[in-house]
Amino acid sequence: MAGLKGGAVLSGTRFHVDIEVDGSCWWRLTASNGRVIAVAARSYADHGECRAVFEQLCAGIEGLQGELHHAQEGTGWKWRLRDRSGAIAAVSARTYERHSTCQTAYDRLWALLVEVGAGRVRVWDDAE
Repeated sequence: MAGLKGGAVLSGTRFHVDIEVDGSCWWRLTASNGRVIAVAARSYADHGECRAVFEQLCAGIEGLQGELHHAQEGTGWKWRLRDRSGAIAAVSARTYERHSTCQTAYDRLWALLVEVGAGRVRVWDDAE
């Protein structure tokens, strides 16, 4: 599996679906080093819906809005991605110490989603 980092293709970026006790599902993207780089902002009814929403997110990336904001914890920065309706669709999985580091992480995520949406990069293994 491959994802983008700093403009280069890097194997190991993966799409995961986590299933809660109640059966609801969340997606997350992990980098090759195992660090979670993005998570769904809400849960979905099942695995199929969760993956479909992620695929729609990637396919419609041009219509989405991203923003950086101060973390609720008080220090640091986080990013979030809003869908066409203005609802938060994805959020950073961590707080960044510097605004510039958060911006770079957001830019890399955006580039990855563009590549996934265009079908040039796959972040899941359909054999699983």
